[in-house]
Amino acid sequence: MLSSRMPPQTHDQHNEHDQDPDFLARLGTSGEMSENYSPIPEGYQQGRTKFVVVLGTVMSGLGKGIFSSSLAKLLKDKGLTVAPIKLEGYLNIDSGTLNPYRHGEVFVLEDGLETDMDLGTYERILDQNLNRKNFLTAGQIYTEILERERRGDYLGRDVQMIPHVTGEVKRKLRELALTGNQGKQCDVVFVEVGGTAGDYENGFYIEALRELAFEEGPDSTCFVALTYIIEPSILGEQKSKAAQLGIKRLLEAGIQPSIIACRAKDPVTNQVMEKIGMFSNVPMNRIFSMHDRESIYTIPDAMRAARLDGQILSILDMHERVDPTHEDRARGEWKQFTQQLLATRRHKINIAITGKYAALRDAYASIDKALEHCATQLSADINAHWIDTTSIETSADADKALAGMHGIIVPGGFGLRGVEGKILCVEHARTNRLPYLGICLGFQVAVIEYARNVMGLPGAHSTEFEPDCAGAIIAELPEQKKLEGILGGTMRLGAQDVVLREGSLARHLYNGQASVRERFRHRYEVEPGYIDRLADAGLHFSGRHPDYPIMQVLELESTQHPYFVGAQFHPELTSRPLTPNPLFMGLVAAAIRTAEPEASLDDLPAQWKPNHSGDTANGHEFAQSPG
Repeated sequence: MLSSRMPPQTHDQHNEHDQDPDFLARLGTSGEMSENYSPIPEGYQQGRTKFVVVLGTVMSGLGKGIFSSSLAKLLKDKGLTVAPIKLEGYLNIDSGTLNPYRHGEVFVLEDGLETDMDLGTYERILDQNLNRKNFLTAGQIYTEILERERRGDYLGRDVQMIPHVTGEVKRKLRELALTGNQGKQCDVVFVEVGGTAGDYENGFYIEALRELAFEEGPDSTCFVALTYIIEPSILGEQKSKAAQLGIKRLLEAGIQPSIIACRAKDPVTNQVMEKIGMFSNVPMNRIFSMHDRESIYTIPDAMRAARLDGQILSILDMHERVDPTHEDRARGEWKQFTQQLLATRRHKINIAITGKYAALRDAYASIDKALEHCATQLSADINAHWIDTTSIETSADADKALAGMHGIIVPGGFGLRGVEGKILCVEHARTNRLPYLGICLGFQVAVIEYARNVMGLPGAHSTEFEPDCAGAIIAELPEQKKLEGILGGTMRLGAQDVVLREGSLARHLYNGQASVRERFRHRYEVEPGYIDRLADAGLHFSGRHPDYPIMQVLELESTQHPYFVGAQFHPELTSRPLTPNPLFMGLVAAAIRTAEPEASLDDLPAQWKPNHSGDTANGHEFAQSPG
């Protein structure tokens, strides 16, 4: 690579850059422009933060996010501060426009960034809210570089993949490291690289990470290769050749793995692990069998049993940072959860999830996990029925599809396809007193159904689906967007406050909290002119925006329905293994009562037992929440 001299500058121009650390990093002592470009953010201490990098080989979709988050949990349990980041190779700025059939659900972070479903895995396993610094795409990187180039920030240099693109990646990782606990630089950054070694689109990430490990110095970086062990049925044995060749691609890129995780259906044999260790220079005690397990939540314990956490600490020279008391407490809490998770369930219920992406469960991954969290807490064996609403055209279709169900969820979504089927499912739930939870669009279609069939407004609809409808009961409200000043583009995204009405079921489910913070992803609202009319007809809005007439939770009284709740937000996004979301807990508890009306519910947590004290929440016979 040829060096280039700094372009002529005036005195003022030179002074402008004197305090610019990026400029100083690029300028050599002889006045020549340095070939290196590795920005160090102000306040960053090299050597303080360690990096664990998880890379894929052979094929994608093997669970790099699950492995990385599980490993991060082990170190967080030890009292270390951890920060995960997902590096995506696609050119999209975020995941908001990606088709669920291609990329699974869109997971919305606290600050409103739309990301892929792996960020949900990190939040759930780490019990940690993430933000836009935890998700990086090639589109973000290139956009920032081009904006810098247009401003002249590169001082006339030709902008190249190396060092400028790789330098921006290193800058982002170091900036993330600074977002530690209580203003301190975090202990470990976990980096997951999307795709597999050898992909064109992630090659610059892999090169940037090689450079980072070199610059940060010895004991700074642990590379983990997640590979795949094939087991052709025609052979009846595990074969390691594909894994060896995949790891070879990393070695060719200058990456020496410290740990190898072997993804497989069955436990990986010692013979296969010996072969992989021999060809990758990794000892056997650092090769982990990541075979199929009953639940992903058991993987942290399996890693701990294999002493992977100790290996990581040794590789990164971090044993002295461990807090044993913190670790004992965290391990005890997680152990209690996994014991409940694997225990025999006392209740059996059927829950219908009615949407247009029912053929792909990844499109509703967070709903699936939220139900799993509740099932563990309430000892329920939940049989989830994924129902495609595009095939439901009549009430008879809905009755047939929902026969035998004990609860119904209508999830969020965009577009007209399947909407009328969702409305028919809402009608079935309401008229048959079947526990119901509507999420986002499920909230909106509940309002439409009630307006049509209870208030006698057959033309009620949403302007999203019928712009010129006579009864625009759901509409996009530009005057509210102007007032609120918190909407990103035309979408309302991220965490917002929800004020809960005193005496409502919603407030009771949230343990008496007057206000809660949940995450939104929508454009359309209940038309304010219909709010009082709906309430007078019996549809109560028990959650609303703190300042404006934006309705966010609806419910029916128990005289009308045992459990009928809708949320304009996405409660599934904030559900965690140890703290399930209250709206899902209420649905599952109500479904248990529907399935087993004569059964004793003494084993349920206090707030989900039938109330014998006479206290009610909006007429619902729930016991008072503990505490």
